[in-house]
Order: sequence, then C-alpha cells, then structure tokens
Amino acid sequence: ASRFGRRRPFIAAGAAFVAVAVFLIGFAADIGQLSGDPVAKSPKPRAIAVFVVGFWILDVANNMLQGPCRALLADLSGANQKKTRTANALFSFFMAVGNVLGYAAGSYTHLYKIFPFTKTKACDVYCANLKSCFFISIVLLLTLTVLALTYVREKQWSAEQGNTTAGDDEDEDGKSESSPMPFFGEIFAALKNLQRPMWILLLVTCLNWIAWFPFLLFDTDWMGREVYGGDSSGTAYQLKLYDRGVRAGALGLMLNSVVLGFTSLGVEALARGVGGVKRLWGIVNFVLAFCLCMTILITKLAESHRRFATVAGGATIPLPPPGGIKAGALALFAVMGVPQAITYSIPFAMASIFCNTAGAGQGLSLGVLNLSIVIPQMVVSVASGPWDALFGGGNLPAFVVGAVAAAASGIFALTLLPFPQGDIPSAKGLMPAAFH
Repeated sequence: ASRFGRRRPFIAAGAAFVAVAVFLIGFAADIGQLSGDPVAKSPKPRAIAVFVVGFWILDVANNMLQGPCRALLADLSGANQKKTRTANALFSFFMAVGNVLGYAAGSYTHLYKIFPFTKTKACDVYCANLKSCFFISIVLLLTLTVLALTYVREKQWSAEQGNTTAGDDEDEDGKSESSPMPFFGEIFAALKNLQRPMWILLLVTCLNWIAWFPFLLFDTDWMGREVYGGDSSGTAYQLKLYDRGVRAGALGLMLNSVVLGFTSLGVEALARGVGGVKRLWGIVNFVLAFCLCMTILITKLAESHRRFATVAGGATIPLPPPGGIKAGALALFAVMGVPQAITYSIPFAMASIFCNTAGAGQGLSLGVLNLSIVIPQMVVSVASGPWDALFGGGNLPAFVVGAVAAAASGIFALTLLPFPQGDIPSAKGLMPAAFH
C-alpha cells in the first residue's frame, strides 16, 4: 500500500485534474482561437472541442475527488453511525457553501479586473469573468486540498488488515489466497457480492437521480423558456427575455443552495422527527415529486398570465411574468433544497453503514453506489431531448418522468429499504437508539 494512504493519493490526483479541467474550460475560446478558430464567426469548432474535453475531464475528476473524500470520512467515522451521518451531512453543507460562493462570484460582473489578462480578443467580459472565477476556485481548491491532506491523518492500510476481513479466503497458513484483481474485476466482484440492503439502496438511489437530473440539467432553461417566455434561438428581444429568465434561475439556484446548507445542518434533527434516516429519505422523495409536479402548475400559470406589448412596426413581444409567478418559481427552487440536502448526505451515509456492517470496503462500495448516480445521468442526458421533442418540446415531459421516478423512489425507500443497524424505531414509534 502507498505510504500516503489509500484515499489521499486519489484526492490529490482528483484535485489536480479538476484544476486542469477548469483551466481548459476557461481558456477554451483562447485555445480555439490560437488553433485557428475565426474570432468573429460562430460556431467555433476547436473551442467547442476543448470545452467538451475539459468538461469530460471535470466530470471524471469530480467523481475521482468526491468518492475518496466520502470514503475517507467513512474511515474516520469508523463504526459510529451517528458520526457517519454527521460527516456526510457536513459534506453536503460545505457543498452548499461552495455553491453559494460560486454563484456570488459569478454574479459580480467586474471580477475580471482582478485578472485583466483574462480579457482577450477571443474572450469578452463575460468569458473573462468566468476565467477569473476559475482562477480563484483553483487557488482555493489546491490550498484546501494541501491543508486537508497535510493535517488529516489517514489510518494506514496493510495487507494483514485486508486479510482480516477476508477470512474465508485464507488457507491453513493464514495467508490470503486472493491475488490482485483488475479494476473492472473488482467492480464486478463487488456487484456480485453485494447484499440485499445495498441492492435496494442502489435501486432507490438510481430512481432518485432519474428524478433529479432533468431538473438539474434544465432548471434555468425552464425559467427562461417556460416561465419567462423567452427563446434562446428567437429574436433579439426573445433572447434577452430568455437571458433574464436564466439569470432568475441562477438566483433560484443560489436560494436552493442556501436552503440546502441549512437543511444539511439539521439532517439529524429531521431524522429524529420522522423516525429514522430511511423514513426521512422516503418522505423527501415525495416532496421532490410534488415540487416537480409544481413546475407544471407554474408553467401553465405563466402561460395564462403572459402579457404582451406592441413595439414599433406593430410586432408584439412577450413581457416578463408577473411578480407572483416569479416568486412562486423562486420559492420552488428554494424548497427543493430540502430534498437535495438529504440526497447529498443520507444515501452515502447508508452505503457506508451497510458496507461497514457487511465488512465490505468503503471505497469500492461507494464507487458502486456512484454507478447508480452516473448511469442515470447518462441516460437522462441522452434521452431527455428526444423525449421532450416527442411531446412537442419544452422541459415538462422530462420533469414529469422525474416526478414519477421520485415517487417510486420514495415508495421503495419506505417499503423495501431496510433500516440501518441501530436506526430501527421502537414499537412505540420512539426514536432510534442511535440518535440518543
């Protein structure tokens, strides 16, 4: 085993790849222009290619960074389930803090003046602001990574420790007969040896993220298109109206992150109030389903209250929605921070608890759980466009599928998902002992 530990090398590499990816995304226009993209013409194929590669690296690096971080939290928590839940809740809280800081930085339009070199012929003010945000994020990420890896001590792993958890594989001399296994072999072996609680957790998680991804992918587009009535490919005024809706959606995401952060701090109290973490997860999935259904109501209200103005030449243009509808949409974003906080913490805590109970490895088990997140993401990304087009366009068809998936996830969480050890309510419906 590495003298740096099992988790820290992956955390360091993940942080480094995130920095590389963010650099590629931020400088995609400049790299494209240096590679031959015309400055005044669109599309810019080389810049798009650099952006896509950077985004792909970022997606891989995020998983490479967050997975070992959660596994390290589980290692540090040991068999203490309350510590495991609290650690994942705090992980969710600091994700929300990062979101809020990111939205705040992105809303400041003069940030590029700190790094004046970011504004170039290929990169306008908005692009320069984005690059400036990326520079700040890289510095923060690398600084915090160095501090965490320096001061957080990881328990060293040894082959003897690994053999202790694999008693069935030992021969009469006490030596393990297992040999190093390729990466995909480990994944398939982990799937083969999963116990029933983990399979149910994977199912509930998969349905949960099928519900989440349509909204996470198209929430600002929904605000710009359905709520504000704009069009990203329409006239100049329709494009302006669409941009206003997208900015309103960004404000909604900031409110969502604020609620997410505060809810993360109250996960333990909420779980005590409903009788356990699995009940809490099931309940908030129904909240998510309700919120996704509310997008239909808000859209229909926005359409029925759509106002138009006549401009020079006799053309009519749509006006922004009334204040009440905008407030309702922003409130919806905020309320969805509650189920999102639970989604970011409880499934990972339950995976750690189930794996610890079964004697399985934290890192590999959390990696398997991550498969139930990224596979729905790929499916939704590919299928949502054709699915929406099948019903005439817009974002509502995908949101409806998300609502159905959220309701199914809630039902399975409440009926099939077992209570984690120590989280079983008493016969009188009192709180689980693990919370006392």
